[in-house]
Amino acid sequence: MNKRVLVKFSGEALAGAEGYGIDTQILDYIAEEIKSLVENNIQVGIVIGGGNIIRGVTAAADGVIKRTSADYMGMLGTVINGIAMQEALEYKGLSARLQTAIKMEQIAEPFIVRKAMRHLEKGRVVIFGAGTGNPYFTTDTGATLRATEIGASMLIKATKVDGVYDKDPMKYPDAKKLETLSYDKALEDHIKVMDDTAIALAKDNKLPIVVANMSEKGNLLKIISGDYSKCSIVK
Repeated sequence: MNKRVLVKFSGEALAGAEGYGIDTQILDYIAEEIKSLVENNIQVGIVIGGGNIIRGVTAAADGVIKRTSADYMGMLGTVINGIAMQEALEYKGLSARLQTAIKMEQIAEPFIVRKAMRHLEKGRVVIFGAGTGNPYFTTDTGATLRATEIGASMLIKATKVDGVYDKDPMKYPDAKKLETLSYDKALEDHIKVMDDTAIALAKDNKLPIVVANMSEKGNLLKIISGDYSKCSIVK
């Protein structure tokens, strides 16, 4: 069984039916899923997007807010989600640490890769906030970067669908699921698994990206245990 993984959740996943903010019931569910991994001696890193609070691209759309400032606003949104996730994990009795790419010592540790790895080795869940700390990079790229830095064996992107499809399965009933696809295929076809920068970084570091449905209870543990029936793999 793989011993260290990074799980990427979208910010929107935390919003629930409202489409914005944080649904504590979803937080509780995610924390329970992470707990099942920790109890099986799996070291877990987490990255959460910030779309439930603010998206940099959207905030900068009409030019009133500069793109760089809008992206920093989005990074702060990921920290808000990270604080919430840390609380939810601790509520479940887990030990968790939030590290951020932008220093904010009162609420989180600064990201230091050796410290993060030491936390993981001690069985603590590490949440990585504020993306890469740089504008123009998505949290998908941030997740791929952190997964590579901590030596994760895979990056699991927890989404609302059970894998990668040739077109949107929510809109097209004849959409075909792609069980496995290469990094090059994902890049060529611009398949919306992750943005191209994230996929290229994963390719350079031979980091498998697993796309799975986060609402499928127990699915994360199954995937890490080698059951890939309800996911797609980019490798």
